[in-house]
Amino acid sequence: MKKTVLTLLGSLLLLSAAAQTKPWKHGILTDEFILEKMPFPESHAATIAETPRGLVTAWFGGTKERNPDVGIWISRQEDGRWTAPVEVANGVQSETLRYPTWNPVLYQVPGGELLLFYKIGPKPSDWKGYLRRSTDDGVTWSAAEALPDGYIGPVKNKPVLLADGRLLSPTSTEGSGGWRVHLEETADNGKTWKMIGPIENGETKGAIQPSILKHKNGQLQLLCRSRDRAILESWSSDQGRTWTPLAKTTLPGNNSGTDAVTLKDGRQLLVYNHVLPPGTLAKGPRTPLNVSVSKDGKTWYAAAILEDSPISQYSYPSVIQTRDGLVHFVYTWRRKSIKHAVLDPKKMKLVKIKDGKWPAIKGYKAPEGAAEITKD
Repeated sequence: MKKTVLTLLGSLLLLSAAAQTKPWKHGILTDEFILEKMPFPESHAATIAETPRGLVTAWFGGTKERNPDVGIWISRQEDGRWTAPVEVANGVQSETLRYPTWNPVLYQVPGGELLLFYKIGPKPSDWKGYLRRSTDDGVTWSAAEALPDGYIGPVKNKPVLLADGRLLSPTSTEGSGGWRVHLEETADNGKTWKMIGPIENGETKGAIQPSILKHKNGQLQLLCRSRDRAILESWSSDQGRTWTPLAKTTLPGNNSGTDAVTLKDGRQLLVYNHVLPPGTLAKGPRTPLNVSVSKDGKTWYAAAILEDSPISQYSYPSVIQTRDGLVHFVYTWRRKSIKHAVLDPKKMKLVKIKDGKWPAIKGYKAPEGAAEITKD
């Protein structure tokens, strides 16, 4: 017991020291693997939720994305440790046919079930949405429920519960009609569904994988992945029933997944790769993995960098704020594993992002095109 306590204290001291010596680590309390060596070659597209019993995370894993053996895996946090991954869903159709699974999304119904949304199909343009339910905080799961034809549930990021009881799922399609964002709402936790959209692409190439933010003035905001070398946005002034055409934000986009959450204090937090694709390419490197914060969804401040090694990818993050006020992230680590990070939003040091460039700090090589640090 004494050795365990000393080890824990040592880890905390190391994290504290790192925050003082490494830029953009202020407020980061935890930086850990769910499991450093997974029982399969690839892991991707993690999601996280807080249940009454604790944290639960899910992702898809197998030999390689798009391969039929890729299934949905779950790990739960018990006594501060993550349990061994368990496969809870797969794409078996018959004895001779199995499809890959894709992009799980967890959502804890307040006072109710833990929902697991996921997709089955050979590719994103031809997948179908499914839902499983847990009444014991992710220990056991119901049989799969197929969503109605044309519905896939939240495509990558968590749904948001509105004041009127509607659960609004941010989703998108990648078919022959190009990239289109729409929303799917349910007033009975997934038993019946209604479609909203698709949202007009405006002057953009379209978008996928939106996140929903709630503003104090009642407006809703979507932040989306795009091929326009920028994160795209759309706004709603009527609680998600209608939306403005997609438009570019001031933040760069490398055509990779993002996620966002509205904090309890009303600020908006975004986790994403703050990097532009080289030249005119539509896709860029998936590193570093950054955290930015905004009061109004328009002006953004650099807050943290979760990973910044140039040698691989750190991508497809998911973010929530738990009851204790801490912010939890899970994300893909080099396609080999899933990492979990915890940030105390009260300890962040914010620097204004100007001209879409991540601020530079003396002694730290910022991402390409970074601006000099300012006090603003």
